[in-house]
Amino acid sequence: MTKEALMEKVLKCKQACDHCFEMCLQEEDANAMVDCIRTDRECSEVCGMVLQLGNRDSVVFNEIVIACVKICKVCAEECEKHAEHHEHCKECAEACRECEAACETFLK
Repeated sequence: MTKEALMEKVLKCKQACDHCFEMCLQEEDANAMVDCIRTDRECSEVCGMVLQLGNRDSVVFNEIVIACVKICKVCAEECEKHAEHHEHCKECAEACRECEAACETFLK
């Protein structure tokens, strides 16, 4: 996988996490969505780091990609718990799984 292809998946994931975060805050049961909101935010932040450091050819880029694999997995698992009731969680989980797979492929 090329770095450019990876960056596209990471950007898509960041956008999905940001959207899910915002939508979860608006849910009537937002208190029940605390873990989802937290992981959305963390995943978005790590994806943002991947994008920023990838554009700079950082020496720690691969380490951040490794962290991205982990947070994407955690975020996808959390969003999957709510995917049946919230479309934004379903879309976020799918984007996180795609990003997780792209990161793993890139690191090989």
